[in-house]
Amino acid sequence: MREYAGYIPHIGDEPIETRVLTFEKNGERVEVEVPLLTVEQLNKVIEKVKQASAQFLKSLSVTEIINLLDRVMEQLLDRRHPYRQKAEQVLPIVTGYDEEMVRLGLTSYFKTFRKPQLQRFLVEDLENPLLLDDFQPRPKGGLSKAVGPDVIVHVWAGNVPALPLWSLISGLLVKSGNIGKVSSAEPLFAGWFARLLVEVEPKLADCLAVVWWKGGDVERERAVFGQADVVVGYGSNASLEEMQRRLPVTTRFLPFGHKLSFGIVSRSCLDARKAWHVAHQAAFDIVRYDQQGCYSPHLFYVQTGGIVSPKEFARYVAHELNCFAKRFPRRPLSLEEMAAQASWRQREELDVLVNKEKEVLGNEAGDWTVVYEPERREFAASCLNRVVKIVAFDDISQIISEIAPYRAFLQTVGVAASPKELFEWAEWLGKAGATRVTALGHMTSPEAGWHHDGRFNLRDLVQMVDIESAAEAYAEQFAPYVD
Repeated sequence: MREYAGYIPHIGDEPIETRVLTFEKNGERVEVEVPLLTVEQLNKVIEKVKQASAQFLKSLSVTEIINLLDRVMEQLLDRRHPYRQKAEQVLPIVTGYDEEMVRLGLTSYFKTFRKPQLQRFLVEDLENPLLLDDFQPRPKGGLSKAVGPDVIVHVWAGNVPALPLWSLISGLLVKSGNIGKVSSAEPLFAGWFARLLVEVEPKLADCLAVVWWKGGDVERERAVFGQADVVVGYGSNASLEEMQRRLPVTTRFLPFGHKLSFGIVSRSCLDARKAWHVAHQAAFDIVRYDQQGCYSPHLFYVQTGGIVSPKEFARYVAHELNCFAKRFPRRPLSLEEMAAQASWRQREELDVLVNKEKEVLGNEAGDWTVVYEPERREFAASCLNRVVKIVAFDDISQIISEIAPYRAFLQTVGVAASPKELFEWAEWLGKAGATRVTALGHMTSPEAGWHHDGRFNLRDLVQMVDIESAAEAYAEQFAPYVD
């Protein structure tokens, strides 16, 4: 099977060089042909996108753009649609994730981009979405308008299927031309989305492009970044630092790097009736996309003093992971991942000889690992791929002191607690650096309009243009109706 990745607006009849990326899973093979444009071709694409978006995209109202996106999402949510069927067939082979996990994950993700969710998204960031269409009166006096960039460049990661949608849709909502560079790990979905969008509205054909080059290609990155107004980058902290070095000082850079997420379970949730459900939700957060997202949990703090002890809760989670392994088999691991996991588990098992209360749980196939820690240790990431620690704690202050040194890396906290505890703990966690507090079972499914890493999705892309009240009053002197 061969698929063509990317989306290139028409820039003439000059041939475009391609590279072939190969993916295999369970005997099925997919060859993905990715476009490798020359610097000259990239320059033509950027100019084309800039002109087309200025002429057409910026002429649309934000309501018209939302309606177009809603029509695209309606088709992607239809499992009979050719693009949806292709995604369900091909993405499990490309990413390695279980077919059912991909199917359910895509449906959950696409629903966040329907019309009501996008409207909420706009209101969350801009309060008055009409700011994107025209000057609007401000409470302080005067008027303001939100103006999107001419060109946004997106450099996407490929750890989660369809990840590019979030920033690409944000770019479209602010009426900007968009050029996205796909990852070699998942190069397909952004191009499919672009083609479907153009099928829905052909006049958008030259307003966006989806390209590829090998990460670290200095010549191409400098050429593209040099013409961008905003660069949105996803990846490791090291790769983002390299990226930033290639940006002009006048280019706005929005990096989304490595983050750490975890869960907290209150003793109020640990009775015989509630604990199993909480463990099930915690296990789902671990299983979904095998902890590859920034919002995936690395460990769970479980409070002592409940009817179900933290050690028993760890066994509950282990049981649920074992059940999930049958329904959603873990993706095949690379040699490097297998080595990292074996080394990590060996260290934990050796530590059991010293700390007798500690426990390491797993199945024979090694599909998952749960480590119970009876006391606080250093807050650290797991080796991913369904490996998690359950750590006992007495009071929230213990957790805060442990996570405080990692403030810059904290993101999502999944919480199972009473309403009073939820708000008290959220106050502590926010001061410690966490930017999102959600329910267990929802850690890997952010709500529409969430503040990604504590920032705004749309407000960070636009610049505000103000007409001050003094200018408005002064203009009145020169109105034709003045006596």
